[in-house]
Amino acid sequence: MQEYTLAQLQPGISHSFQASISEPMLEAFRALSGDHNTLHVDRAFAQAQGFPDRVVYGMLTASFYSTLVGMYLPGKHALLQGVDAAFLAPVFVGDTLTISGEVVAVNEAVAQIEIKATITNQHGKKVSRAKIRAGVHEQ
Repeated sequence: MQEYTLAQLQPGISHSFQASISEPMLEAFRALSGDHNTLHVDRAFAQAQGFPDRVVYGMLTASFYSTLVGMYLPGKHALLQGVDAAFLAPVFVGDTLTISGEVVAVNEAVAQIEIKATITNQHGKKVSRAKIRAGVHEQ
């Protein structure tokens, strides 16, 4: 876990990490969220809609933005304040995602950073992008 303080953060600082999507992750998200939409739970239905398999929940994919903030940018002193995410392509069980973020602004007056983030799959295809606001609380 990173431990950036507000004074250490500046535009251009970046981090990335990888996460592989597994069947237990999909099942856990379904149980936690209560979202049983057929596209996420029925392979035959998803295939009939033109997908190769069930589509992973967009919010499961976006949950890695929380990991980006809480573990890397800024890490220990983080308080996630906002995520404006777009879902650009579907994700499937077995995909390996690269989650990347870069600090693009630091607002010392309100102890907040802005991060431009993306998620790409193992084929280099961007599946999500986001603008993230995170507070940096050092007390």
